[in-house]
Amino acid sequence: MNSMDSVITIVPFHEEAQIQQLQDAFAGRGISRPEGYFEKCFRENQNETRYSFIGYVDGQVAGCAHLKIQSDYPPFQEREIPEINDLNVFPAYQRRGIASKLFDEFESVAASRTGRIGVGVGLFQDYGKAQIMYCKRGYVLDGNGVHYDNVRVEPGEMVRVDDDLVLYLVKELNKD
Repeated sequence: MNSMDSVITIVPFHEEAQIQQLQDAFAGRGISRPEGYFEKCFRENQNETRYSFIGYVDGQVAGCAHLKIQSDYPPFQEREIPEINDLNVFPAYQRRGIASKLFDEFESVAASRTGRIGVGVGLFQDYGKAQIMYCKRGYVLDGNGVHYDNVRVEPGEMVRVDDDLVLYLVKELNKD
């Protein structure tokens, strides 16, 4: 079966069995998450402080992402902008529209709540595909400059270029 015949589904993270599915899928690809991470995400989905969706291709976990209703990023907190967080689509499943389908789900949730949504994106080349996708989807810089671990980087300051060095983007959504 080629990728054109694959069945892609996006499912909310609401079943306890999905915790083990995600742990196995991430560990099997050498992607580490802190102990208890997926359990915490599951609990937050239960109390609706987080909305997580899992992408499947032919029944196999292809990736997942989260929408944090209260962002850890102070400018989003102040403006009550929910933040898309920890987007992962495994390399074997990329370029099939899975990330876009995840974003469709998050934008629908955010449109019904606040009418806007945000996302942080890393600055080095590994984030190139994400940077392009976010711009194509209408996300624009929030105007607060670069942040490291949610703290603004001041001119002349030295920081490590890693996953915690990000720019934040926002998108205004049409409320239904």
